[in-house]
Amino acid sequence: MTQSLDSDAHALDRPWRTWATIAVLVIALIGVLLGVLIIPVVQGRSDGIDAYTAICRALGILPGSPARQQVPDRTPPTPVSKVVWTPDLLQILAAAKPERGLAKAQEVCVACHGEQGVSRAPEYPNLAGQSGAAIYKQLNDYRTGSRTHPLMTEIAKALDEATLADIAAYYAAQPKRNADPATLAESPPAIVRLVELGDPSRNIPPCASCHRPGSGGPIETPILSEQGKEYLVLQLKTYAAGDRRNDVYGRMRTIAAKLTPAEIEGLAVYYRAGFR
Repeated sequence: MTQSLDSDAHALDRPWRTWATIAVLVIALIGVLLGVLIIPVVQGRSDGIDAYTAICRALGILPGSPARQQVPDRTPPTPVSKVVWTPDLLQILAAAKPERGLAKAQEVCVACHGEQGVSRAPEYPNLAGQSGAAIYKQLNDYRTGSRTHPLMTEIAKALDEATLADIAAYYAAQPKRNADPATLAESPPAIVRLVELGDPSRNIPPCASCHRPGSGGPIETPILSEQGKEYLVLQLKTYAAGDRRNDVYGRMRTIAAKLTPAEIEGLAVYYRAGFR
């Protein structure tokens, strides 16, 4: 008798399960129809989007919103450094001849950078004793448009890779200037900490970890000691503003944007006299 009652209860319960399943499927189907077909098509039509495109966008097959036209990005691509340190390029740098670089430097460089690599104006960098790879990279960036300057862009465009390497080798071989004792004032401790330790709380690495000779930083990293104060301030500010963009992986843009104006000024003063 009990078994018969259980069978009857299951028999009565079966239709309710069937109807509940059907109801769930109907609700899901209505949701799909509304979300993928009806709403995208209606919204897209008001913005001039055909039904096929609207449905594909709703499904994620095509980019963009099904409710509005995809606005094409007409922003020109950001120039980035095209220098890649391949074995061939490193061989070009290794084969560079300073004597050939001297001849070309006397022709196109000395008016601003001096024959010995000491700038004749505060807005131009000192090149004496600079890393050859750093000089080559900047020249090549001017040549390709990754970095721009009213004078340097046209000068670099007229030179081939081997000539750029010769010029870089020539200036890299020049002795650094002796620091002027009058400029050897002690820097504030906060600036020295930025140079030596960075600021972990702002995710700022130590300047010396890349810019000190022999630090083991990226090959293209310039040496900053004995550089002109005005030049350093200008470069840090243009990095911070995003106006100079030829730093690999945006390293300097990220760091400079976190520095205060006083820190930029202090770092430029620290390095201008050739500390360490």
